[in-house]
Amino acid sequence: MKNTWAKGVVTGVFSAIARSLSPHPFVTVACETLFLDHSGLRGDLHSGSTRLAGPREPWLPRGLILRNDRQISALCVEELAEIAERLGLQALPPEWLGGNLLIEGLAGFSSIAPGSQLAFGGSWGGKGRFDGGAVLRVEAYNTPCRRAGRAVAAATDRKGLEFPFVKAATALRGLVLCVDLAGPISVGDAVVLIPPVVPKGG
Repeated sequence: MKNTWAKGVVTGVFSAIARSLSPHPFVTVACETLFLDHSGLRGDLHSGSTRLAGPREPWLPRGLILRNDRQISALCVEELAEIAERLGLQALPPEWLGGNLLIEGLAGFSSIAPGSQLAFGGSWGGKGRFDGGAVLRVEAYNTPCRRAGRAVAAATDRKGLEFPFVKAATALRGLVLCVDLAGPISVGDAVVLIPPVVPKGG
């Protein structure tokens, strides 16, 4: 059976290793290439094979050590434009939201199913064997938070955007991913969306 996997392109890569002028530590800056290992982007704010339990796991005591399923944050060109329009902004740079990847051309980006994989680079185009750089696994939908809203408010000098941002970005905030196959991701790389395998029958 012929694959009909969706395809997109990387239009931006960003890192928090080189500190921006923002007071918010998660804000990223543009670069040409991300070099990912199995801890994510080494030295970045969210790198590491483990992370601490926090408000996203209200059923767990804070500080327990968990597998890091939030190594990389990916955002979508089309969705950022929609958020910006809802907020009355000319643009919403991914750096303000701590994005590591900006991807164009994958419809319904923020609703891509967890367990899907994004394969970056190469010329294979989803046919035959992968010949690109990195492969990332979709772990979860990112949820908009007031912290990101505060960063947007500060960057635009519009203090009232903290709460409206959360509403405007609902279901459009992108994805969090972890590294399945370590490797580079660069601006201009092709992206192939590989859906999760669903068992037949029941």
